[in-house]
This record gives sequence, C-alpha cells and structure tokens, in this order.
Amino acid sequence: MSKQIIRIGTRDSELATWQAKLVETELKILGFDAELVFVKSEGDLDLTTPLTEMGGKGVFTKALDDALLEGRIDLAVHSYKDLPTENPLPLKISAVMEREDPRDALVAPKGGAILKDEGIGAVVATSSNRRRAQWLHRYPNHEITNIRGNVNTRLRKVKENGWDGAIFAAAGLKRIGLDHHISQYLDWMVPAPAQGAMAVMIREDDDQMYKITSKLNHEQTAICTSIERELLNEMEAGCSAPVGAYAEIDGNQLHLAAVALTVDGKTQFDIELSSGVDESEGLGREAARKLLEMGAADIVSDLRS
Repeated sequence: MSKQIIRIGTRDSELATWQAKLVETELKILGFDAELVFVKSEGDLDLTTPLTEMGGKGVFTKALDDALLEGRIDLAVHSYKDLPTENPLPLKISAVMEREDPRDALVAPKGGAILKDEGIGAVVATSSNRRRAQWLHRYPNHEITNIRGNVNTRLRKVKENGWDGAIFAAAGLKRIGLDHHISQYLDWMVPAPAQGAMAVMIREDDDQMYKITSKLNHEQTAICTSIERELLNEMEAGCSAPVGAYAEIDGNQLHLAAVALTVDGKTQFDIELSSGVDESEGLGREAARKLLEMGAADIVSDLRS
C-alpha cells in the first residue's frame, strides 16, 4: 500500500460522491490509499438560474479545476459531459471510466400516457437545450419548463410541481439506485457527447498521478467519447448547445450518430457515419462539418448572438 493518500476532488451530490467513491475503490484495488475532498461548484450553489444563462462552460467544473491547480486535491472526478471540449489550463484527462447507460430517460409520476398521444398537451421539465429541442421536435404541443438541482432534488420537484414528466440521464439514476423511477427510456433521443462516462482529471505535469490513474482508463469508452467531443469541439457549440452525439463500437467498426436542432425543435439536422475503429480519429470533425453545411451553422450562430 502506498504511503501517499491520493486526494480525490468531487462535488458533494449523491451522484458525484458515488462516482468519486468508484474511483477511490479502483485506486485501492491497485494498492493506493485515497480519500474524498468535497468541493462546491457554481452550479451547486446557484440552483435557480437556468444553466444556459450561466454560460454552460465550467459551471460544474471550475471549482474543481481551481482546487487541482492550487494543490488542494490530486485528481478530480467529473461527469465527462460537463467538461468543456477546450481547456486552456495546465490540466489533462488521464482516464475515462467505463460508460454506464448513455440514454436519456423519462420520469413521469403520472405514467407515460403523454408519450402515446402526440396531440395532447403536457409539461415536461429539463434544463438542457439538447433535450428541450429534441423533445419539442417530437412533441411540439408540449411545454418545457426549467428544472435545476441534483438528481434527488429534481425527482422531488417533479412530484411537488405536478409536472407530467422530467428528462434525466439514465446513467445517473442507475448509479445511485433510482432507476425504478424511469417510466421509459428515450431510445430516439441522441444523448449529449460523453453522457454516461466519467473522466479523471489531473495536473498536466503530474507524471506520477498519470502513471497511477491511467490504469483506470477504459479504451472503448475513451475512443467513443473522444469522437463525440471532437464533433462538439469542431462545431464550436459548447456543452449547452442543442447538439447530440453518440458513438458505439461494433466489432471493428465505429458508428456515430449526431443531431443538431434549433432550441424550439422546429428544425433538426441528422447524420450517421461509420468507419473502422483504427481509422475513426477525425470522424467527429467530419460529421460536424457535414452538419454545419446542412444548416447547423445558423444554429450555432444564433446561440452565440
């Protein structure tokens, strides 16, 4: 057992803590002692402002970045989809953990009848522009309302407000044993780039920590999420944009599906591409360029303005 205690930085929500404890367990299996260090992010402290109005980038990650740079922690554990695709700081991702279920899921306390009749009105909660846009594209008669807070808080708000439903990442519900709340998996909805994956971030110059934590990397998840984030980066859309991307490996082939929409869901652009796994680098950029040529460039421009 190493004498060094590895300090794992994490947010203090139940889900974030679960994710950090998984890394702690894996490190202990490798023979290293570790402890959790809790850090509050801007996104945790402000539970009312819509994420889109908070700027998106760094809302859940900046406080952990600061803790890493100041040496208060040795590594940070993130939901990979929360990380900006560009990071000018001297930090790097040393491992991408094996992905959980990447799908979005509907929690509907009153039952899933709202999905059976596209003509009826319903109120569905989400703070994600991507989920909002895809939902409205499929159910234009529905109303989308904003919802903030950790998983448990959002589950409570859905019930207290009498909303017809709310959209969650299936991975988050499954990881903390709340997947019994799922009314239906939204197989038709393209998830956020890297949804369901966890990333371990360290200081760029910390060779010892890289040597230790890189052993936690899950190669297939790392390849797929890299392609998805590559697409988002090429589009310069940011993690709050109504853009979805999902890559999966089947044998020696990698398949990528991506979507870009206007926030109101009225216009949608779709693309699917495939390549050999060994030749898949750049597939995300190719898909992004094709989406932009289809008309998604106007969506990105409108978001910036």
